[in-house]
Amino acid sequence: MRVVVGITGASGVVYGVRLLEVLRAKGIETHVVLSDNAEKIAKHELGLTRKQIERLANYAYRPEDLESPISSGSFLIDAVIIVPCSMKTLSAIANGYADNLISRSADCALKEGRQLILVIRETPLHLIHLRNLVKVAECSAIILPAMPAFYHKPKLVKDVVDFVVGKILDRIGVKHSLYKRWKSVA
Repeated sequence: MRVVVGITGASGVVYGVRLLEVLRAKGIETHVVLSDNAEKIAKHELGLTRKQIERLANYAYRPEDLESPISSGSFLIDAVIIVPCSMKTLSAIANGYADNLISRSADCALKEGRQLILVIRETPLHLIHLRNLVKVAECSAIILPAMPAFYHKPKLVKDVVDFVVGKILDRIGVKHSLYKRWKSVA
């Protein structure tokens, strides 16, 4: 399996970092692109540098590197996951504005009929956000908001993060035990 992970400048970089950690542990090939704003947020929220995050992936690219393999639809991948996905990146994807490697790899996923998962991390949403979400959903993108459940009784922030990452893994068909699945309360 080969997965592209785009990490954009929305709060919640921890979701992208944790996804990279889990995919690495499972031996899945990852290609990461960290936006410049994501780099700043990672430093603020997690105390991590770009290099520390990039080391979690097999391959790392700068957002302006439009000559990289992942900028082509002929480069075979199983999924593009943008986590977290900022509203700026959502807007670029929804409107076909592939001006950086994250939006270009998403554009390639859509045009090639491959999985595109957008883990949005914004609230509240206004009408433009909602219309952009509908646009990408109509093109087959998976909208996976960073909305944890609580039936598994999380005790730590890591438990909440693992729930969302587990939902991402479910969508790409990767088995995991990051959270306890729902069982009837009866």
